[in-house]
Amino acid sequence: MCGRYTITISLEELLLRFHIDPAFPLYHRPRYNVAPGQLVPAIVNDGQRNRIGELKWGLVPQWAKDETIGSKMINARAETVAEKPAYRIPLERKRCLVPADGFYEWKKKDDGKSKQPMRIILKDGATFAMAGLYEIWTTPDGRKLSTCTIITTAPNRLMADIHDRMPVILRPEQETVWLDRGMRDTSRLLDMLKPYPAEEMRAYPVASGVGNVNNDGPECVNEIFDTAATGKPRGSAIE
Repeated sequence: MCGRYTITISLEELLLRFHIDPAFPLYHRPRYNVAPGQLVPAIVNDGQRNRIGELKWGLVPQWAKDETIGSKMINARAETVAEKPAYRIPLERKRCLVPADGFYEWKKKDDGKSKQPMRIILKDGATFAMAGLYEIWTTPDGRKLSTCTIITTAPNRLMADIHDRMPVILRPEQETVWLDRGMRDTSRLLDMLKPYPAEEMRAYPVASGVGNVNNDGPECVNEIFDTAATGKPRGSAIE
């Protein structure tokens, strides 16, 4: 699954990276520990231009009786996204990009009991887009709630040693196609939902404090060091 991620660049960098129309800005600050249930920046295309806004992480289908179901729908599996009732129509019509520059996953330690949080990034440190879907749900009192989910896929060679799923990371040339509202070729869309190349990614250990959603500062992304040894990263970073 993908349950935590980071988006630490500035708003100006975000607008530039994703070619977003500056007429639709939003308040954004660097975030080091984004968690399900929070409002997250997401990008859609209105048919003419890219727009950015906030969506609640955890998709609530149109037919849902209440919004609590969103907590169980933070991720959609690439293998079944075209079949599941909650995701089938959004895949055809309501696709979004969820910008990030890293995500967290927890790796089992050698003792088989405890887990080590890891941050996974692109080797060049670049911002990337995770493939997402969005939906707009109408509450019983008529309020509109905009929500999203992040699509996950099988792990690449790097991630296989950490977790059995990873978010779908789109290449820049795929982002425009993913956002194209006129694109209804499901087979072409599904073909994009593949593991990102392991050789272009890096994972490194971070402090356990990232497990607390209240911790959202730069220290969350710091690579931890074994000060009792040689000053080298504890359990050297995975390349």
